[in-house]
Amino acid sequence: MENLIKIKKRVERLRREIDKFRYEYHVLDKPDVSDEVYDSLMRELREYEKNYPDLRSSDSPSQRVGGEPLKKFEKVRHKYRQWSLDDAFSFSEVKKWEEKILRILSKKNPNIQYSTLPTGRQVSKNYLEYCCEVKIDGLKIILTYENGLLVRAATRGDGVIGENVTEQVKTIQSIPLKLNRPVDITVVGEAWMRKSYLEGLNREREKENLPPFANSRNAAAGSIRQLDPKITAKRRLDSFIYDIDEIEIKSANQNLKVPETQVEELELLENLGFKVNKNHKLCKNLEEAEAFFISWSDKKDKQEYGIDGLVIKINNNKLQRELGYTGKSPRWALAYKFVPEKVTTIVEDIKVQVGRTGALTPVAHLRPIQVAGSTVSRATLHNEDEIKRLDIRIGDTVVIHKAGDVIPEVVEVLKNLRTGKEKKFRMPAKCPICGGEVKKETIHKDTKKQNTKNIQDTKYQIPDTKLSAAHYCQNKKCFAVEKENIIHFVSRKGFDIEGLGEKIVEQLMNEGLVSNVADIFELKKGDLEPLERFAEKSAENLVNSIDNSKKIDFTKFLYALGIRHVGEETAVLVTRNAKRVTQNEISDLADIIKVFPKISAEGWLKIKGIGEKSAKSLSGWFNSEENIKLIKKMRDLGVEVIFPKFQISNFKFQNLSFVLTGEMESMTRDEAKEKIRALGGDVSGSVSRSTDFVVVGKNPGSKYDKARELGVKIIEENEFIRMIK
Repeated sequence: MENLIKIKKRVERLRREIDKFRYEYHVLDKPDVSDEVYDSLMRELREYEKNYPDLRSSDSPSQRVGGEPLKKFEKVRHKYRQWSLDDAFSFSEVKKWEEKILRILSKKNPNIQYSTLPTGRQVSKNYLEYCCEVKIDGLKIILTYENGLLVRAATRGDGVIGENVTEQVKTIQSIPLKLNRPVDITVVGEAWMRKSYLEGLNREREKENLPPFANSRNAAAGSIRQLDPKITAKRRLDSFIYDIDEIEIKSANQNLKVPETQVEELELLENLGFKVNKNHKLCKNLEEAEAFFISWSDKKDKQEYGIDGLVIKINNNKLQRELGYTGKSPRWALAYKFVPEKVTTIVEDIKVQVGRTGALTPVAHLRPIQVAGSTVSRATLHNEDEIKRLDIRIGDTVVIHKAGDVIPEVVEVLKNLRTGKEKKFRMPAKCPICGGEVKKETIHKDTKKQNTKNIQDTKYQIPDTKLSAAHYCQNKKCFAVEKENIIHFVSRKGFDIEGLGEKIVEQLMNEGLVSNVADIFELKKGDLEPLERFAEKSAENLVNSIDNSKKIDFTKFLYALGIRHVGEETAVLVTRNAKRVTQNEISDLADIIKVFPKISAEGWLKIKGIGEKSAKSLSGWFNSEENIKLIKKMRDLGVEVIFPKFQISNFKFQNLSFVLTGEMESMTRDEAKEKIRALGGDVSGSVSRSTDFVVVGKNPGSKYDKARELGVKIIEENEFIRMIK
């Protein structure tokens, strides 16, 4: 009962906040938040109302299609309700929509087998087709013509009642006042403003101390809602028309016919004199629709008008009528939106995780939400300073951001949604795992010299120090640190031991079977079989996987050790230059045990590309007697390290730097990196002026844009394949 009361209060607060945002956006034309934040809050509200139907009410923002009309305009009732579209943000959601459509059609017509058409096949009447159109981010307008003459233009309003904006819409040059044929027709489309014109308009508004429009859609809405049509005319709006609500063809137009498909509707609209967006495609299946969607994810920002996704419609009008509508949306159409970079959710808890370096990182445990194509339930809060900056509390509603494959992070707290029951968070004084002391580390920077007469006197050298932002567990044997070390050790980029995931590692540590990375190689089938989650076969599989991992390239071995500040690239540099630095032939673990402890930080610094932090870490790690014992134990248990025998003559990529972006078809990104390194090249995670090549796959990210901006040579996958052959 108490839980339901809390949910009811949450729903009421959401409604108030959404309605406030809606009023600022649709009525005042002064949005306070982005569309992404508004949509995210609305989705949360709809989810509550779906799960708790008794909380649904007719005045809920979720029951609206648009917003309240401005009272200064004449209200008009639409003959046909103006529906909103259901949203999808991933291809899996689109597939589920199609599955639902097929189920509905099969129920209505049990004797007909409905499905989509494989690419290349001819259409038969029982196959679905999809008309896919770019989704214009403008202001929806409904135009009514009688005998071919424009008699009324209205905004969508709340979907039932809109605003009469006929005089304002007449100023849009692309909207015909008289059609090419004398038909009675009601059509639907979007009014929009060119981005290039918007830039100039905003400069003028700033000169007049007026707030700039956030985007071209807001500018179009503000322009249409000007009471004086002369102001609207100055805004030079444009339009795209894409739907027919109703059409009656006069007897004088016998050569015209009522469209039977959405594609035919678009053709008829164009023939009647409307401006129709050319960027639509008839797709025989959703795979073709997905390819069309992906192609526009790259092109959308280069257009003069805003595009926020793709509208997928069942092409056959008869099937549209059979599918009908839900309470607010057509079943036969879907808005497939480009993934939002910002969404809202709730911080259900803040917990501290301990990494393999001993660093304590506060992590927000979130109510699961989809953003940028994946479901997010956690977001790093970095450190105590970041928590104070955001003033984030347990129970807060927050905005999270995730672009591409970047780790999600909290960017804003919506404090207006606070109830007063939110809890402040404080970093623990003791490690939450082992109970050890926690403190910030002292960072020693370069020594600076006082401006004195005796500048060589060391007593005047004052170390420039400060405390780290992160807190660290001081117990080197902390369970969490050891666990993270082992997880890192067995990961794909390390020993790649299949079947040894986080939960199994924790189980083995709890049972006392594994306390460090070397213990893994002592595991026997009989050790595992009595444990929960293990049977004879799974125990045998894990032991085999461990045995198969014992022969490993030195680069992966060094990475697996988890030495601080030693990642993939540093491991590659050490592998290539080990012989030069040690002045010895390094071929196995025995050589490493014998030679590496002798190398000082200054010795490691001789390798180009290795910095001071990495050099100190390498020196410190290999000069630890405990760590050398660990390597000896691995050697004695059969671990064999392979050093590549690089041939200088084969280093065709020597001194060349590569950056990879997007999905590759012929190989994985990791395989591509290995091929580049094997040919003497370097792989970087970011683009700079010193980058030689950016290799571009499908759906490239911001690295592609950065390369274009800096003039770095961009090569596609097929050219890269030719280079490595």
